[in-house]
Amino acid sequence: MKHNIYHILRGKFLVSDDSFKNWRIIIFISVLAIVMIASSHSADQKVHDIARLGNDVKEWRSAFVDGRSKLMRLKMESGIIQKMAEKEIAPSSIPPKKIKVKSEDN
Repeated sequence: MKHNIYHILRGKFLVSDDSFKNWRIIIFISVLAIVMIASSHSADQKVHDIARLGNDVKEWRSAFVDGRSKLMRLKMESGIIQKMAEKEIAPSSIPPKKIKVKSEDN
């Protein structure tokens, strides 16, 4: 046991005659570790992108609701009357009359 640990610490398994199979395993494990790290970074980047897009959606939704409420206030009759009063235009005191057109076929 002591002999095997001593060979590992000195690195004899890397320079011995049958070290080719050891190097293949080491290189294979290193490539797998690099692929795993790259995959983890890619997943983290996607999580950050999803969070950023979620915040953008919330921001655009609040801007939409704000714009819609401003439009509703502008379309209110009282708001239109105030804007027209600034231009000295008042609503008619005579109510509108409905005009009916009779066709000659009747």
